[in-house]
Amino acid sequence: MSKKLLIRDLTLRDGQQSLFATRMKQEQIDRVLPYYKDANFYAMEVWGGAVPDSVMRYLNENPWNRLQTIKKAVGDVSKLTALSRGRNLFGYTPYTNEIIDGFCKNAISSGLGIMRIFDALNDIENVKSTIKYVKQHGGIADCAVCYTIDPEYRKAARFKALLKGKPLPKPVFTDDYFVKKAKELEKLGADMITIKDMSGLIPPVRVTKLVKAFKNAVKVPVDFHTHCTPGFGLAAVLAAIVAGVDVVDTNIWNFAGGPAAPAIELIYLFTKKLGIEMDVNMEAVATINKELYTIRQELADVDAGKHFPKPFNPLTDALPAEIDAEFDNAIKAAKANNEHELVRACHAIEGYFGFPKPNELVKNAQIPGGMYTNMVAQLKALKSEDILEDAMKLIPQVRLDAGLPPLVTPTSQIVGAQAVNCAMDVKKGQAMYTNVSNQFISLVKGEYGKTPIAVKPEFREKICGHKDERPFDTSTYKMQPNPVLENFGGVKLAENEEEVLLLELFPMVAKGYLNGIKKAAWEAKQASMPKEEKAAAAAPKAAAAAPKVVGKKVTIPMPGRILQYLVQPGDKVEKDQTVAILEAMKMENSITSPVAGYVNTLMAEEGDTLAADAPIMDIVDAPVEAAAETKATPAKAKATGPTKAVVAPMPGKILDIQVQEGDSVEKNQVVVILEAMKMENSISCDFAGTVNEIFVNVGDTVAADAKILDVAQ
Repeated sequence: MSKKLLIRDLTLRDGQQSLFATRMKQEQIDRVLPYYKDANFYAMEVWGGAVPDSVMRYLNENPWNRLQTIKKAVGDVSKLTALSRGRNLFGYTPYTNEIIDGFCKNAISSGLGIMRIFDALNDIENVKSTIKYVKQHGGIADCAVCYTIDPEYRKAARFKALLKGKPLPKPVFTDDYFVKKAKELEKLGADMITIKDMSGLIPPVRVTKLVKAFKNAVKVPVDFHTHCTPGFGLAAVLAAIVAGVDVVDTNIWNFAGGPAAPAIELIYLFTKKLGIEMDVNMEAVATINKELYTIRQELADVDAGKHFPKPFNPLTDALPAEIDAEFDNAIKAAKANNEHELVRACHAIEGYFGFPKPNELVKNAQIPGGMYTNMVAQLKALKSEDILEDAMKLIPQVRLDAGLPPLVTPTSQIVGAQAVNCAMDVKKGQAMYTNVSNQFISLVKGEYGKTPIAVKPEFREKICGHKDERPFDTSTYKMQPNPVLENFGGVKLAENEEEVLLLELFPMVAKGYLNGIKKAAWEAKQASMPKEEKAAAAAPKAAAAAPKVVGKKVTIPMPGRILQYLVQPGDKVEKDQTVAILEAMKMENSITSPVAGYVNTLMAEEGDTLAADAPIMDIVDAPVEAAAETKATPAKAKATGPTKAVVAPMPGKILDIQVQEGDSVEKNQVVVILEAMKMENSISCDFAGTVNEIFVNVGDTVAADAKILDVAQ
């Protein structure tokens, strides 16, 4: 057991992300920063994860400013930490070394001290570049090994597999597996290693084994990170402390428990009884907690917990004798490796203080809480709740077929959605994997990285059309467009390296955000100009008269912000085609054209916030510049003869139609992209012919077996 325990506070990143969907405003964070300087945490996780995306998307704030502001307030008292996904950084695409280098340089110069680096597949190749550049620019590389568990096969499944001569695999995620990953990360230059249990599924006995094994295998400090959702969190952290871990991750009282990490106040009481030094100023923590209570009230609309723990200050409030005894019982059980008694005592402590009860559904399913709730929510939206149990039973098989990826974001969502697809296939009497999402194809292909066990070549050929593994090729990566904004003084959309990085990592969100701030800066500059200069700047040359609004207006149905236009003046649009993305009520909404025609004018800028029913464009019968044209391009003739329909295999939304009426199609050619369960599914035509008629438009929501198009054979 260590004589001193370091604390990484997660309150301002993982805490608020777990409980409040990352909605803390800079103004709210500023209110607690003066006290954080006095708290003396070893580290503070304040950035990464969903923070950069959310502060732009929902709060219209600059992610870089957030990091820089916190650094200015806290100084060097605590090391500021960010969470990143290896080569994907904070985004969703593998990036080039040039982007990773620039990102690490800017993050560290903005105040970042520690980058916690993980990969969803525990693929060492995916974290090499980030480790290299973090260290090169003076940061600390905290490399995480993602904890996950093997599928729990039923006895009947194992017996059936043996009869077929294809026994199910032996356990993969053994202590040796995790220790090997830790050693590889240390060899790459990791300055510390984190056992990262993002689902809260690691039981205390396993924590004890892994912490001791890591401490024996590596020379760098070991951190332990978990969540309280299934009910192991507090007990697991205590087990890690007794086993000799160097650092643990906690939240402050009013932001702790449930889907978040355990409360530092409870850990403080344990360390006092254990005689372990925890060099944190608990008076400052108590002051922060008072302000967090007010902030949590302000965040009530997005509060996942919906109730507060009982007020408590370990410096001033006495414990009832029976609860004090439970702390002693928990310590005794942790030292004796008595998991049942340890968990019972910790549940009694958490129950007394009013922290959320364990989520038994997640615990029994042995999958991450987010994966389970996502499956339930998506099936409800698809009106297919009846296949949930079947989908849950298929998860082990789907995961095995895909190479046993750890069940962490994003692979947990990919596996869960594909299990639902397979359950729908079976329900319809079709073979499993009749319908596969594009993300599942990418996972099996190898684009996400190397899976813990190899995908069978025959299965890869079935899903991807080839037997060989094909990793994502970063040499094909193309930088995002960075246009000059003529309407706002001729400035570029991204004017510096920080803004360029935001555009690369979050293309759609950053585009709307940057457009909005450039517009605001231009308008402020215009407002401060003398009248004569303003007129000259507004009209440097004689401008043509603005096109008269003569067409059918496209309006927004609710107040919101224009995130992106999908069409430009002169573009042809079909009726019900999605022409813009509006952000409203924390959701992205597709705005469709009520008529077919041509875009005449855009009546608002990307980034603008508008009232309900505000017009954003108008649609005319013919493009303005081609109005005098009398000769139209003849449409392709419709096919003749008997036809056969291509139908939607599941409920979903039409994302893309890749053929037109009159086009020839080959057997197994993809004709439509359908979004279902937040995954993209390629719908192909299983026979050759000519497209006769298309019955849907992009953006349409269709039911299972709905007719999409018919093809003449």
